[in-house]
Amino acid sequence: MKIGNCSYGCARDMPSVIPVFPLPAALLLPRSDVPLNVFEPRYLAMIDDAVAGNRIIGMVQPDDATAPCARGPALRQVGCAGRIVSFAETGDGRYLVTLTGVARFRILDEVPSSSAYRRCRVTVDPFLCDFEPADQCIDRAAILRAFRAYLLAHDLDADWECIGRASSEALVNTLAMIAPFAPAEKQALLEAPNLKARAETLVAIAEMSLSPNRGRLQ
Repeated sequence: MKIGNCSYGCARDMPSVIPVFPLPAALLLPRSDVPLNVFEPRYLAMIDDAVAGNRIIGMVQPDDATAPCARGPALRQVGCAGRIVSFAETGDGRYLVTLTGVARFRILDEVPSSSAYRRCRVTVDPFLCDFEPADQCIDRAAILRAFRAYLLAHDLDADWECIGRASSEALVNTLAMIAPFAPAEKQALLEAPNLKARAETLVAIAEMSLSPNRGRLQ
């Protein structure tokens, strides 16, 4: 089922309190889509409430370097809010959902709630650039070269014809989202200040993985 249009074109359109979906190594970026296969009862309830409300969900990674709290794992401070744009229920009770990224956010605090899922007070003010399509010049050749080498080394493939036709923003964001990078590397891509910085980070991570003395971002 496709969900009707609802505009989130600027910071004042965004809710200040949103449900959050902690998911390691998951990356959602503005104007990019991510499919979700939801089956845990608490997150089924979260989807029910979001579809009935403003359809906004925050994707955020757990923070394994910080001690967990009473509600679950500690959360990374930066995530991305997504709007539910399609929804289907399977015969076994799962939800198949597509989120389209709206804007990144910074968590201010977690809001006490009687619901099984977690809700946070957030601000999108540090990421106002997310409400406008990115138009920075990027080195597409370097990105494609590094990513081809990365996929070849990991015995992976991609639809290069489709990738080659993508806009610069779609190219960088799609590769960042589909790459099987570690959670810290995904977070670095999420927190890159702009598209150019994200493209450079993407190339650096891909090249680092091919280095004989490679390391991981912490």
